[in-house]
Amino acid sequence: MGTILNILVDGVAYGMILFMISVGLSVTMGLMRVINLAHGGFAMLGGAAVHYFGVQLGIPFVLAALLAIGAVVALALPMERVLYRPIYRMGELQQVLATIGITFLMIASVNLWLGSTLLSIRLPDAWTGTVDLGFRSLPMHRLIVIGVGLAIAGGLYVLIDRTRFGIRLRAAVDNRATASALGIDTGRVFLATFALGAGLAALGGILGAELLPVDAYYPLRYMVHFLIVVAVGGMGSITGSFLAALGLGILDTTARYIVPDFGTIFFFLVTILVLGLRPQGLLGRHA
Repeated sequence: MGTILNILVDGVAYGMILFMISVGLSVTMGLMRVINLAHGGFAMLGGAAVHYFGVQLGIPFVLAALLAIGAVVALALPMERVLYRPIYRMGELQQVLATIGITFLMIASVNLWLGSTLLSIRLPDAWTGTVDLGFRSLPMHRLIVIGVGLAIAGGLYVLIDRTRFGIRLRAAVDNRATASALGIDTGRVFLATFALGAGLAALGGILGAELLPVDAYYPLRYMVHFLIVVAVGGMGSITGSFLAALGLGILDTTARYIVPDFGTIFFFLVTILVLGLRPQGLLGRHA
């Protein structure tokens, strides 16, 4: 019973990290039709910035995290305008090559700035303890990650389904040309969505540093995991990304607990099976 509880807590926490990082990629790919392989770089930049602010400058964690997310969003805004606008008009192969180039630019920048070693993140003492449930003690950090992930999922649901911005975003996702003809500034929608996705990725990189350690090569190491969440959930589907991240997180954790030598193989076999049955993803639409 204790092992099952550990698997569930670790798996759900891992899934929430995957969701926070991947949901922005799913929406930008669904909305902008861009294969953005550099998206994981924003998670790395968030973790690197918190390391710099918290460990090297001694700023308290929460303030360091807010500063890091703000810095990543501030960087993402001009990147979308200057680097990504031309990429929107490229073909798929050119998009892959261009965003891989941006990925290596991010890697080289962090390597030059902080080196290639693992970047530690100093969590508050209250986050490193445990919560006693009477029959079991659970890590506080995992519970915080789960709570933040659920809050973000709920916030995104309200944003997309209950606000004017969400209406415009969904209209642009369904038909960009028609949305533009109706007076929606799709350029500003793209910019806001891109910045939101980068900020969420930075938050995921910060909170998930214990599960997905941050270093200069972070975007390459975990790129496939983020793309799998998008593919399994369905491009442009926030609910699909949430379900895919949660399911894959629990699946991967379970496999590593039960069959650690074959956990990764089992994870990819299940991914292949799901995509074979649902090529458009769990909640994606047929082309």
